[in-house]
Order: sequence, then structure tokens, then C-alpha cells
Amino acid sequence: MTERACICVFARPAILGQTKTRLAAAVGDAAAADLARAFFADAWASAHKQPNAQCVLATTAQPGGTLNLSPDTEVWLQGQGDLGARIERILRRGLAAEPLAFAVAADVPGLPPRLWHAARQLLKEADAVIGPCDDGGFYLLGLRRCPPGLLAAVPWSAAETCARTVARLEAAGMRVRQLEPWFDIDELPDLWRFRGLLQRGDVVAPNTRQVLADLATAGIDVGQG
Repeated sequence: MTERACICVFARPAILGQTKTRLAAAVGDAAAADLARAFFADAWASAHKQPNAQCVLATTAQPGGTLNLSPDTEVWLQGQGDLGARIERILRRGLAAEPLAFAVAADVPGLPPRLWHAARQLLKEADAVIGPCDDGGFYLLGLRRCPPGLLAAVPWSAAETCARTVARLEAAGMRVRQLEPWFDIDELPDLWRFRGLLQRGDVVAPNTRQVLADLATAGIDVGQG
């Protein structure tokens, strides 16, 4: 039987002018906000497809109507501190409820099922599993335990973020396994890459697909890639 897990999807409220700012520089604030809502919806749907799992939204502020949430969505505020402190806080809360806890980014829509399956399988023999991003970050972190200060002094949004996170985990005596690399959508070339995967059927992200189609219909140029 699949072990119980708490899947924590990290997302900020999709506020116009404050959302996906690097992407907004290329497509405009309104399109970036629409895409952020779609990314979250697809990431949320992917999390909900996982067996034997509790799904929660881990966010920086009450999202109100910015993320199209259902009334029964469980929302956990990340609280204060840098990203490492906030991830720790959420994962410890998740581990208080379930044997496993995962942090996954909302700007990784439609994460392929094989990666979710691999993460759950690897945690059968490990204390931690991490999914490296091509830009040096990570798209998923799964833990069996989360001692205080586990992610202290990790540089965020840096080329060495994933490597330094692995080093911190290993320094805490944790057995760490790594997934195959994937990517998050921060800039226009990331969106081009994701759109290619959608067109080939390599990912399933219907909300993102619809927003891309709507933008094209509205004449908003997201480039050809």
C-alpha cells in the first residue's frame, strides 16, 4: 500500500503586477497573472492525483480569489523568514500529520506521473528525495523528517541551490536520493519549452494549455520558441 503523504504546493497569490515578474516582462502583467493561476491549477490537479495523500496550499498570504480555490482547500501560511525557514515550517507541519511530506512548486504544472511515482518509491529507502531543476534549483523536496535548521544558509534562486540543499541534508545524516532533472517556468524560454511538451503530449496541463490558446486568440505574442 502507498504510504501516506502530505503534498504541500507552494504558491503566492496571483496578484496583478506582482506575479511571475520575469515572465511578465515578456508577456505583460495580465498574461503573467493568468498563467500563474493556470500553473497553480495544473500543479494542484497533479498533486490531487497522487494516491493516499493530503494536499495543502502553502502560501505567503491568504489568496482570496486570486487562485480559483475550492471552498474546502486547506491553506497553510508559510510565515516569516527566508524560503528555507518557510519550507521547513510547512514540511514539519506536514510531517506532524503524515509519515511523508513533499514541497512542490506551483510553477511546475503537470509534473509527469513518473516523477511522482519515483519520488514515493525512493522515499521507501531514503530520508529525503529531491528533484533538481535545470537552473540549479529544485522542483520537489520530499522528507521523512525535518530537523530544525535543516535548510539554513542555503542560497535561494541561485545556480547552487539544489547542490547546497543536498549538502545540508547529508550533513544532517539523511540518506538522500535524486530524481531526474525537470524545470520550472520562470522566463519566456521556459514557457516555450513547456508549450512544446504540451503539444507533444508529454505533459498534461489543461489549464495552462487553455490560457496559452486564449492568449494567442487575443493576439498576445508569447513567441515561437
